[in-house]
Amino acid sequence: MKKTDIKVPLDVPKKFKAKYIKNYLDITRNSGRLMLFAGDQKLEHLNNDFYGKGIHVDDANPEHLFRIAGKAKIGVFATQLGLVAKYGEDYKKVPYLVKLNSKTNLVKTAQQDPYNDNITEVEQVVEFQKNSGLKILAVGFTIYLGSEYEREMLKKAAQAVYQAHQYGLLTVLWIYPRGKAVADEKDPHLIAGATGAAVCLGADFVKVNYSKQAGKESKEIFKEAVAAAGRTGVVCAGGSSTDVESFLQRLCDQIQSGACGNATGRNIHQKSLAEAVRMCNAIYAITVENKTIKQALQIYQK
Repeated sequence: MKKTDIKVPLDVPKKFKAKYIKNYLDITRNSGRLMLFAGDQKLEHLNNDFYGKGIHVDDANPEHLFRIAGKAKIGVFATQLGLVAKYGEDYKKVPYLVKLNSKTNLVKTAQQDPYNDNITEVEQVVEFQKNSGLKILAVGFTIYLGSEYEREMLKKAAQAVYQAHQYGLLTVLWIYPRGKAVADEKDPHLIAGATGAAVCLGADFVKVNYSKQAGKESKEIFKEAVAAAGRTGVVCAGGSSTDVESFLQRLCDQIQSGACGNATGRNIHQKSLAEAVRMCNAIYAITVENKTIKQALQIYQK
């Protein structure tokens, strides 16, 4: 990908156009595709994803996330600002995405429709970047479409995208249909609605769940979501841990459907450091380097 291939949104001021382009090339490693290593679950899922049966003991320490990000091939490491502030001094070369809003998973939909409010503002991220000198390329924001609180989240996401673009930062929206009004969170038509909402909000990338419908191939029905996103790149959530070959096959299917990347957490960090780094490199090989499953598996199995 060349600089001239990048469509810079008109809400990016002229003086920050060059920075936006540089951030876009950096976050996609000049490929146009995003390999996002997700570490925001430390708050989102509390300790459920980091300690217990089937989870390597390395994952009990929060620094495990930074060790992976520091050693592996990734596009960007996504987590909350406080965690970056605690460990970033020792991992200055890692490319970061700061999640602006977060919540835990303790309050279930049956009790209350989900609402995800800001814990950090764009201006604070910009100030932190100046003071720390860290490589912060983007910000992220989560929206639950179908929640009775979607109006507030849509407004805050739109403002976050606009404000981030004012400083040349990239934006990634996590958009999940969820709430009492949502019967099927992975309905292909609804997932397409989510990606369409992302482009309306001006997002550079949108993270969604992979479409699923009985009797149909996900890699075919997911094309509706890619088309609905227009100039917003679609990346798929990695989901819960599964076997490596199945995960990599699904990733290939997603990219063949038109997805421009992935956002993976548990399938990486629940492994030992050495295995997690190999897993990252295998995912990166498919996502960024256009490698085959066979080649990616060879990288993982080294």
